[in-house]
Amino acid sequence: MSVSFKLVPKQNNLVSPPEIKYYPCAVSKGEADLDSLADVVSSRSSMSKADCYGVMIGLTEAIGEALADGKIVRIDALGTFKITIQGTASETQTELGKATIKGTKIVYSPSKKMKKRLENINFKRLR
Repeated sequence: MSVSFKLVPKQNNLVSPPEIKYYPCAVSKGEADLDSLADVVSSRSSMSKADCYGVMIGLTEAIGEALADGKIVRIDALGTFKITIQGTASETQTELGKATIKGTKIVYSPSKKMKKRLENINFKRLR
């Protein structure tokens, strides 16, 4: 298994004269959807594909509910999910309220186990 990458030129306008440097950028090989993940998990366990599918759907619902309740979700082997709020600044604390909140985002931080698993990735440069 390897992660493919390509080189992407980026111009730095903060220096004079502007200079271009090349950075690696990961190239996707497609997606792993719920169906394909259920296939993989069922082949590695005693559960059927339907059972795996049901567990994963239940897990996503449980994570969503916990996040909506303001909780941080920590799954040891996977990582941590938490909600952040996006909003506009207020001049005073009294002006701050629901109207200043524009939305939320989910932030994912990988666990130490997940980071360790990804330490030895092989990389392949696309030409």
